[in-house]
Amino acid sequence: MKKLVLLCILFLFNFNKLIAQEAWGGGVDGEQLHFGFKFQYISSEYKIEKIENWKGPFIDPFSGLPMINSQLRSLSSPVTPGFSLGFVSDYMLGNNANLRFTPGMVFTDAIVNYEFEDSSLSLQKIVQGTLIDLPLGIKLKSDRRKNFRAYIIGGAKYSMDIISKKKTNDIALSPEAKYLKNLKNTVWYEAGLGLDLYFEFFKLSPEIKFSQSRKSVLKDSDRLENPYTAPINKLFAKNIQFSLFFE
Repeated sequence: MKKLVLLCILFLFNFNKLIAQEAWGGGVDGEQLHFGFKFQYISSEYKIEKIENWKGPFIDPFSGLPMINSQLRSLSSPVTPGFSLGFVSDYMLGNNANLRFTPGMVFTDAIVNYEFEDSSLSLQKIVQGTLIDLPLGIKLKSDRRKNFRAYIIGGAKYSMDIISKKKTNDIALSPEAKYLKNLKNTVWYEAGLGLDLYFEFFKLSPEIKFSQSRKSVLKDSDRLENPYTAPINKLFAKNIQFSLFFE
């Protein structure tokens, strides 16, 4: 987050200089179809919806004993950093609209903190993510003013976790060692805003975008045997992305 603030300050510091410069071509706006690449900083967390009696303790259906012998005090998801690398395909729909497909490889973790009344049992469950992201969006942009223009973007994306099998095989583990598991395939909705900044030979577009999964990403097929899944009704993944697009 500190890096994001620093980048914003640097941009504002140079904004007046950018406006004062003579208009540059950028090399891409006149093309029906053009390509580029992207770098993203991602700030991820979960939105947690708890069941009514979320504090537990939850009973093991096989032994009839509590899976964890303490009640929960709190259940939360802290923000965690990640990053993504990818490509840009941009198709011009008109003077002020573009269709954008920006696939990428995403490396990010999500965390749920379980705090029990017995603090010695408190722990974090980390869901590691290596995802193939396939976002498709409509970019609506203002008229160009010398070397910049503003835009908003909205759309949806499909994500596939390519290492999910390695994180879900916990059949042989005791209840207190079970994993918190996510679905392999997820559909998200997205919305954001950004600026196109024109340079002599390329265009740079800093962008901030919010994403959230359309449905719960919680894999709860083992709810009765998993004390970490049992208190959660729905688990929505969400993140904020700061992107730099080079086109």
